[in-house]
Order: sequence, then structure tokens, then C-alpha cells
Amino acid sequence: MRKIMNPFEKLPGYNCFGCSPDNPHGLRMTFTEEGEEIVSRWDPDNHFQGYLNILHGGIQAALLDEIASWTVYTKAKRAGVTSQMKIRYFRPIRVDEGIVTLRSRLSAMRRNLAEIRAQVFNAENVLCAEAEITYFTYSEAKSREALYYPDPRKFFEE
Repeated sequence: MRKIMNPFEKLPGYNCFGCSPDNPHGLRMTFTEEGEEIVSRWDPDNHFQGYLNILHGGIQAALLDEIASWTVYTKAKRAGVTSQMKIRYFRPIRVDEGIVTLRSRLSAMRRNLAEIRAQVFNAENVLCAEAEITYFTYSEAKSREALYYPDPRKFFEE
């Protein structure tokens, strides 16, 4: 397991809803690399609920999309934008039961399209939602120029 660093933290104005540690309204996600998977462990706050004590489905979608983007950064070694996302919700996630785990994997890379499979598990490690996400990716040069993508080595401690 390797901790993934967030090289965007140093950018002026950086306030990502998904991964900025300083966004008071955000998800504040962090990530590790575990073999071929990117993993995030996240503790839901009450203000992310929809129904009483149930994690809002839109927040689950944001969590899945965010871990997919970090999969593109670290596994495809470029930046991209979400092109398509298909989610299946299997069971509700309670916000009062503790840490959820997200897992994501690069399934395929076809030209500039990255296919990602991401899942979210509740505190008992039961699969609650799964997404198939397609990212339109940019060349490494365009990623650096338009989306502030750093050298891929900046995501890991040396």
C-alpha cells in the first residue's frame, strides 16, 4: 500500500469539492494505491445525508467519480474529464455506521478513453454501489497545460 500525495494542494485557488483538505463543505477524500486499485476510506458526516441517516445518492456518485479521477491520474498517468457514468445502487449506506471504503480500477484504455470500475462498500464491507465510468483523457502535454497535471511522480513519495 502506498499513500497518494495531493500535488494540487499548492495551487492558488484550489478548492476541489472531492479532494481538497481545506474545503469546509467538501468530501476531503484521500487515497492510497493498493496493487492495481486506488482506495479511499471516508467517514461520512451527517450533512451528507438524504433520507435520515442515509448517505445521499448524489454524494455517492461524487465519491465514485472522484476516486475514478485519481485512478486516471495515477494509473493512466494523465488528466481527464468524466464523459459517462453508469451507477447501480444496491443498498443504502448509513452515515452513522462509520467509515466506507471505495475501490477503483482502470479496466481498459482505448485511445483517449479510460474505462474505470469503482465501488463503494459500507462499514461492514458490503458492496452498496458500483459505477462504470468513462473518462475522456488528454495527452500528458495537454493535461499539464489545461488541467494543471503535474509530473506523475508527484503523486507518490520517493
